[in-house]
Amino acid sequence: MAESKRKRSPRTSGKRRCKWPADERMIDYHDNEWGVPAHDDRVLFEHLILGGAQAGLSWDTILKRRENYRRAFDRFDPRKVARYDERKMKKLLEDPGIIRNRLKVRGAVRNAKAFLEVQREFGSFDAYVWTFVGGRPKKNRRRRLSDIPAVTREATALSKDLKRRGFTFVGPTICYAFMQAVGMVNDHTIDCFRYDEVS
Repeated sequence: MAESKRKRSPRTSGKRRCKWPADERMIDYHDNEWGVPAHDDRVLFEHLILGGAQAGLSWDTILKRRENYRRAFDRFDPRKVARYDERKMKKLLEDPGIIRNRLKVRGAVRNAKAFLEVQREFGSFDAYVWTFVGGRPKKNRRRRLSDIPAVTREATALSKDLKRRGFTFVGPTICYAFMQAVGMVNDHTIDCFRYDEVS
């Protein structure tokens, strides 16, 4: 097929990206959301819950179910999730659109309650969580995917404090993935077109 008639994939469309997005869904997430500084509490809560759901799984597995999670968890309204009772959790465990893991579902409800406590103490979860990077995104200079660590000192500190506050499924690795997703750190590789755009 001639070059002029070949459909160009996003990876060959003239833009250099981080190497990890492997399909259209992941590319769209990478290009439009990953690493963008988020300050909306509902967005932060969503990433916190989805990060916990991802434990032991791939992000792609969760991303495919994201709309199902939004539907099942009341668009990630922490006030509503915090009120889920046994009947509601049983219903969630029967929902094939999400990861039906009892500990993760209960953990989401527990985290919603802890999230509301943080909001009461700090005014917003945003005001609390961004203190772990000094209030502004940490711009790293990763040359290769292999340069990106799974855990950092900041993620370990966040994990420890979240656990102290009653959160669950918030280990250091999950916390660092959360920090990357919501733009607390810029871990796009320096040759990625998004590296400067999200800064």
